[in-house]
Amino acid sequence: MIADLHCHYPMHLLARSEDVTLETMVRARPRARWVDKLRAFVLKLAARLLNFRRFTGTWRVDLPGLETGDVRVVLSVLYLPFAEMDLDERYGARPEAGYFADLVHELERVEAELAGLDPDGTRHAIVRSGADLEAAQDGGRVAFLHCIEGGFHLGATPADVDRNVTELARRGVRYVTLAHLFWRQVATNAPAIPFLPDKAYNAIFSQPAGAGLTDLGEAAVRAMYRERILIDISHMREDAIDETFRLLEELDRQSGADPKAFPVIASHSAFRFGGQTYNLTAETVQRIVARDGVVGLILAQHQLNDGLRGDETTTLPETVEVLRRHIDAIREAAGSHAHVGIGSDFDGFIKPTAGGLERIQDLKQLRDPLAELYPGDVDAILSGNALRVLRRVLA
Repeated sequence: MIADLHCHYPMHLLARSEDVTLETMVRARPRARWVDKLRAFVLKLAARLLNFRRFTGTWRVDLPGLETGDVRVVLSVLYLPFAEMDLDERYGARPEAGYFADLVHELERVEAELAGLDPDGTRHAIVRSGADLEAAQDGGRVAFLHCIEGGFHLGATPADVDRNVTELARRGVRYVTLAHLFWRQVATNAPAIPFLPDKAYNAIFSQPAGAGLTDLGEAAVRAMYRERILIDISHMREDAIDETFRLLEELDRQSGADPKAFPVIASHSAFRFGGQTYNLTAETVQRIVARDGVVGLILAQHQLNDGLRGDETTTLPETVEVLRRHIDAIREAAGSHAHVGIGSDFDGFIKPTAGGLERIQDLKQLRDPLAELYPGDVDAILSGNALRVLRRVLA
């Protein structure tokens, strides 16, 4: 069994405008119908250019593919690109309050589509509790856990963020990646755009020095700690990482809680062998380990190959060798294999994906080569470490 810590199952829904009805338009932010059609067209075109390996390709993630690939636990990532890249706002503007309504609408669309594909609930389950997770496991169903990429979705004021995080916890959201591709006055982010080197990104998309977490970011961390929604430090710049861990330590002291009772994750990242600041240093890995968290290895060539290869992997054995280097480096920093997993980022616009891993069903091919390398730990790497963290916060 495989647990994917970061999988963009919802992305294909954003490229469909035909199921946007008057009812959903009233519930979400009102927009002209042509705007949704244009956004869907733009996203489909962008997917052909920046997501699919070939222009004529298709989405990498669907329910049959998850089943075929033995991916039975899916951290299903909600992300609204037209909110993050809001053309109505200047670069670096604070979030708009309406993003949250759109986010909830997208969450409901995911659940509605899955219910339509599997009306009897024999193939999938939406997980909102520990009992839901165990029932899905016992029944051999694909367990979906909602997650969010981008703290800009959470609200325009600290009070909004606090209230909205509570609502997300009620709906079963399991983690939030507070930073993402661009500065939106929540948390500073590390460069992660494949065609832009870090130096070029920082020159074009400047961020305040030492900003770390803003009042919105701090409100999110406090509310997520209270509601036991995991903090995902993927995409964070070093100052945001430092401030996040300092705030968590303060909350631990106030509550008297063991730090390991509230793990921190990096759902889709890699070890830093080269110069990309998106990837994690040994020190950051150790801070995740101190809270008994997990690092999900992203399956993007841009991050995986940095500092290890100058060319792309084209075969599964080449990819496994690169993954081995990352797994071994994380084990060396962590002291064991208990803190590494898989966070594919499939359908997250990570073209090209690692060689031999084109679609979600291909993840099943990782078992045999990883079992040869890590015979006693392959189950922990593929699912056990992620499940340990999820069970702790769902308890």
